[in-house]
Amino acid sequence: MIRSARPDDVPAVLSLIRALARYEKLEHEVVGTEAALREHLFGAQPRAEVALVEDAGSIAAFALFFHNYSTFLCRPGLYLEDLFVLPEHRRKGHGRALLGHLARLAVERGCGRFEWAVLDWNEPAKAFYRSLGAKTLDDWRILRVTGEALGKLAGA
Repeated sequence: MIRSARPDDVPAVLSLIRALARYEKLEHEVVGTEAALREHLFGAQPRAEVALVEDAGSIAAFALFFHNYSTFLCRPGLYLEDLFVLPEHRRKGHGRALLGHLARLAVERGCGRFEWAVLDWNEPAKAFYRSLGAKTLDDWRILRVTGEALGKLAGA
């Protein structure tokens, strides 16, 4: 069963985020709190949404996503920030179901595209995504400004 996250799911969502970070060997980068996540998912100006998969009464997987915008298409898009299935719930179709759910949302919401990033070393994920028809944009690179550099740029 796929459902939208509720405010009482925030601890479970943050736990899934930490599990994903452990898998990606990036747990040291998780500094978010339940309060921040609750505010950004359910506050006055929600910034993201979460879809959850329940399997046998427990949360087995999540997808956190939000809208972006394509200037070339002049249409919104749906951006998948994170998708993670707990190891004990893999090979049950939950990842495929979540991606299908988000694709349907994108179509229903008039989005021109549905996109996400994948770590270069994550061959199982890349193969899975290609099997669903996803294409790698080899000519594009993600750029990011954080921390002190973000503050410095903001003051420019």
